[in-house]
Amino acid sequence: MRHLLDTRTLTRADALRILDVAEDMADTQQREVKKLPTLRGKTVVNLFFEDSTRTRISFEAAAKRLSADVINFSAKGSSVSKGESLQDTAQTLQAMGADAVVIRHGASGAPRTLATSGWITAGVVNAGDGTHEHPTQALLDAFTIRKRRFGADSRGQGLDGVKVTIVGDVLHSRVARSNVWLLTTLGARVTLVAPPTLVPQDVSAWPVEIVYDLDDAIAAEPDALMMLRIQLERMNAAYFPTEREYSRRWGLDARRLEALPPASIVMHPGPMNRGLEISAEAADSARSTVLEQVANGVSVRMAALYLLLAGAERDTDTTDASGKEPTQ
Repeated sequence: MRHLLDTRTLTRADALRILDVAEDMADTQQREVKKLPTLRGKTVVNLFFEDSTRTRISFEAAAKRLSADVINFSAKGSSVSKGESLQDTAQTLQAMGADAVVIRHGASGAPRTLATSGWITAGVVNAGDGTHEHPTQALLDAFTIRKRRFGADSRGQGLDGVKVTIVGDVLHSRVARSNVWLLTTLGARVTLVAPPTLVPQDVSAWPVEIVYDLDDAIAAEPDALMMLRIQLERMNAAYFPTEREYSRRWGLDARRLEALPPASIVMHPGPMNRGLEISAEAADSARSTVLEQVANGVSVRMAALYLLLAGAERDTDTTDASGKEPTQ
């Protein structure tokens, strides 16, 4: 794997490979010593043009647990135009000897530009670009669903037939887009629920069902209900009348939580607006996977960095991703 830029072009085989390696990584995180020597001598740069403490810390933890050197490069607030800023920064990172660049950028397509420009030889991981994609978030979500569905060892398993319902601001959500493509590639049936104003204009090419009523979607008995963050900074754009109205019609409250099938799980990419898209009862219930998603995010990002930086050497290495001798 050379880069991880999106889930739309990720094959089922590659997606399963990442998830299976993440299982190996998750196993190592149960040990007393969590650190592996796998990426010793490699340099991973977190290049964030947008704020995201959670994602940056998760990637930093993942790289450090693989023994990589980590450089946090905050480019936020730069007044230079996107092309120049990205090129100048990339050339600086190339001079530093970066082996992998984890990039979050407000412009859709910026990670692909970085990966294909020739400015840098490092592997590129998209940590969120505009309203385009956020592939590692979708991978950790799929990992979480798979683990809850199939138990401790779910290696090799897809999500065939699993019903996933994604609720909220689909229009602006790169998390929703990445999940739509990845989950359907893995065999899941995806339903989107949102106010009509928060559904993208043309979703005819998306392999999903669109529903506007959350109660109807819950009555269809989803296996996983993923609540998206309502971006409060967009509240004044008239996408819906009031926060109270949104919460009443599309929020996961105690009544809707109770209406879900007993085995259904509740997901949220974070950070949560408690009382808006999700109630405290739902966020803190036993079926909530919010904290599992955070923990699984480190394992999935360890897997992505491993496959980016050490995957090519795997055939000549005598150990597997978890640092153990392979079984004969």
